Amino acid sequence: MQFRSILAPLRLRPRSSSSVAISVAGSAVVLALAAVLQPACAQTGNDDVMLQMKQAFQRGDKGRLTALLPQARGSALEPWAAYWELKARLQEASPLEVQDFLTRYAGTYQEDRLRNDWLLVLGQRRDWDGVAGMHPSYRMGDDAQVRCYAILSSLARTGAPTQEQADLVRRSWLAQRDADDGCLTAADRMISARLMSPNDAWKKARLSIEANRPQAARNAVNLVAPDAVPLFDELNASAPKFLIGRAFVAAKSRKELVVLALIKTAIADPEMAAAQLDSKWGPMLSPEERNWLWGAIGRQAASKLSPLANSYFANVTKNSDLSDDMLGWKVRAALRNAQWKDVQVAVNAMSEEAQLDPTWVYWKARALTALGGEQNKAQASMLYNTIAGTRGFYELLALEELGQRAAVPTRPSPLTPEEKAAARANPALNRALYAIAMGLRPEGTREWNYATNLHDKGGMDDRALLAAADLACQREVWDRCINTSERTKGVIDVDQRFPMPFHDTVIRKSQEIGLDPAYVYGLIRQESRFIMDARSGVGASGLMQVMPATAKWTANKIGMAGFTPGQLNDRDTNITIGTNYLKLALDDFSGSMALAAAAYNAGPGRPRSWRNGPTMDAAIWAENVPFTETRDYVKKVLANTTNYAALLTGQPQSLKARLGIIGPRDERVPEPVKDLP
Repeated sequence: MQFRSILAPLRLRPRSSSSVAISVAGSAVVLALAAVLQPACAQTGNDDVMLQMKQAFQRGDKGRLTALLPQARGSALEPWAAYWELKARLQEASPLEVQDFLTRYAGTYQEDRLRNDWLLVLGQRRDWDGVAGMHPSYRMGDDAQVRCYAILSSLARTGAPTQEQADLVRRSWLAQRDADDGCLTAADRMISARLMSPNDAWKKARLSIEANRPQAARNAVNLVAPDAVPLFDELNASAPKFLIGRAFVAAKSRKELVVLALIKTAIADPEMAAAQLDSKWGPMLSPEERNWLWGAIGRQAASKLSPLANSYFANVTKNSDLSDDMLGWKVRAALRNAQWKDVQVAVNAMSEEAQLDPTWVYWKARALTALGGEQNKAQASMLYNTIAGTRGFYELLALEELGQRAAVPTRPSPLTPEEKAAARANPALNRALYAIAMGLRPEGTREWNYATNLHDKGGMDDRALLAAADLACQREVWDRCINTSERTKGVIDVDQRFPMPFHDTVIRKSQEIGLDPAYVYGLIRQESRFIMDARSGVGASGLMQVMPATAKWTANKIGMAGFTPGQLNDRDTNITIGTNYLKLALDDFSGSMALAAAAYNAGPGRPRSWRNGPTMDAAIWAENVPFTETRDYVKKVLANTTNYAALLTGQPQSLKARLGIIGPRDERVPEPVKDLP
């Protein structure tokens, strides 16, 4: 009997989401199911061997991997075992060993993953013929360093770089956060050929300093001003000391080092950086350098919700000198003060790609509406129409601006038996489900994503994605069910995107304490993707990702006797604790779903501080949340809630009604839960 046919009837419970660390402990039930599959799948290895090999791979234990590999032969997960063994010793492996692996596991994720790894090794060795021979077969195509090595390989043969190649190198290099060899080397070639400017290297240095990646910044400086590297090391060690102790020299490199030092200063203290730029350094720098610095200072001030942010941004004389990230924070600062003209101007200065983001489409449309005039209103309506729908936060808000509310989308036509059979027969999907079932969730998730997105150019089409999502739903692997269905472009299967596992328990426990079950479902979907034993890197557990200390406090608050943190992996207990904490947070924040969601994610202290300032539309408040993770979290929980409410009630729903307005706490009203952790 083949692997897929024995796995198909089983409804295997997943272990954790792709963003949640895997916990091998407590996997007895899943491993027992996997063990039952082994004889039927004609496996000669066993799942315990696979778990041992994963642990050996994580330790870098080459000898142990080689010793265990024969026992994994014939296993459903043999490609993973072989990959770990060869990857661990890839630097010493022969080209013949690599080719044998690629041939033996042709068509698999592991084949292309190893090809990616080997291309990096070949690039580091400057084996341009090897790169040229292997790169055409590379299906993933998502590794920027490999792209740069492929360009260098082409240059080794032709010797003549093109502007198109230079533009690709520039985009890849500037987008990378960490230092690398491939794109750094390619950028050097393009700068030498005068197809990229030294200014590109200085921009890379600035972006790297802003991202706290000093090595990447140092490498960029070394490309265009190697004599300035010792001075860079000084400023990286202490920017204030560098700025105080250095006399100004008019050379380009010296000015750029001052820019880098002021960026570092702004990260720690925007007001100090502004004072230095205003008093000493501004007159000595070029307009572009000053604009970038005011953008960097404004960005830091805006992320601290400082009322000075707008005045810093006002010093910028040319918005196109700023990065998209700076312009995004300029929009946020302007929104807090209802400066709608500045919102419009900042969005218009963004790159074409950024302007297509629903976030900035929506706020530009809001700005046009606020500025008034029939032409502006017509353009705003057109912009709303380009994004309106139920796919996300701003799509839902745009829908309401057009006078509509969120309703359950028309479901696609049912999958045919043939479409379902094709998904069940896909070996990569089966291997991914098996890996997830036995406790190798990160590996299973990567293989699943590859099968649906990268194995074929352009990924699976909508019908194939729906079939793959259906397969994951049937196995109750909810994270793959949701994430796969979310990728369809022309249709929306709302039952796949917004499943409701544990329906009776969630509804009952929510209603018992007066909590909207749609809000609970919206939060669980974002927290754990309905994975029962999900565990975060900071120790939060279960469906509702509750921290042990928070759980203990909540249990005491609601009179749950005999609670122990180990109970958090019990479904009913986790939902009881999570819903009660959410209700307490909601009460503490006067019923504001946005503030309570922020408290659930970042702790209540931060949103208590973030709400201080002007009273504003909660959508503006949410967009100004300083933490990227929490900002994204709040928006997704509220969008999820609106969609779940439409499903649960069968009636059109308003996101705006759930948002309301946010401002400082009314000091005349006692705090309901002073000790909310």
